[in-house]
Amino acid sequence: MKILLTGKDGQLGFELVRALAPLGEVVAVGRVHCDLADADALRALVRRVAPDVIVNPAACTAVDQAESEREPAFAVNGRAPGILGEEAARLHALVVHYSTDYVFDGTGQLPWTENDAPAPLGVYGSSKLAGERALAKACGRHLILRTSWLLGVHGGNFAKTMLRLAAQRERLSVVNDQFGAPTSAALLADLTAHLLRQYAREEAASFPYGTYHVAAAGETSWYDYARFVLGAAHEAGEPLQAGPESVLPVMTAAFPAAARRPANSRLDTSLFRHTFGLRLPPWQDGVLHVLRQLLQRDIDA
Repeated sequence: MKILLTGKDGQLGFELVRALAPLGEVVAVGRVHCDLADADALRALVRRVAPDVIVNPAACTAVDQAESEREPAFAVNGRAPGILGEEAARLHALVVHYSTDYVFDGTGQLPWTENDAPAPLGVYGSSKLAGERALAKACGRHLILRTSWLLGVHGGNFAKTMLRLAAQRERLSVVNDQFGAPTSAALLADLTAHLLRQYAREEAASFPYGTYHVAAAGETSWYDYARFVLGAAHEAGEPLQAGPESVLPVMTAAFPAAARRPANSRLDTSLFRHTFGLRLPPWQDGVLHVLRQLLQRDIDA
């Protein structure tokens, strides 16, 4: 199996390089190798590599920045997946693409299913939804994996931010009215590798292509997530000024931002679990896995 992987330097791309390596030849590229906003360069890359599978974690993920830089966001998040789909269809290749809970408006308290109508609140969510639709229209052989609250050892994320701020401050204020499931990049990468193994074993015509929600099990708020991170760090002996008891719950309105955040980022993963016969571990497992690596790195340094 020959795999073209975009976004190799990102939080998820970093883990995919590791997880996909045993499956065959992986051609991993970053932005310096190919700017996904450059349609001609993107087509040339796919035609040069001629992959059996394209895995596309690359995205513009700066949610607030996207509000003032709509064109770059739509070029990478909205149009590039369609171009990858067109080239994949010509090669009879599979495209694995990653999307987000931001395609929904975050209303209600029930987990979102794949059949719920998307209604993005801002440019980021709108651009990601455009990418989903462009890919699905261009290429029948696609997997679109929507996830939420991604974290990993590589790149920036909420857990790292909490550790950094807790080392500098005695108190932290964190929103307590947004809910979702922190999902580790390592888990998502390993699940992707499992799907590709299944794809390699099955007849292409019978493989269950489509859109799936993939997130760790359970749910939490950003406030409780922060308390969990700091509690684990303290148990590990990390010297922090702020502990879990120093985290104060606040409403989203306390942190005005250019882009609105969905209050309900819960994703119903039933379809994914039943289709592929997989169990998704609790979100706490993934967070602890990342924290062990981060804190051990600090100790070793």
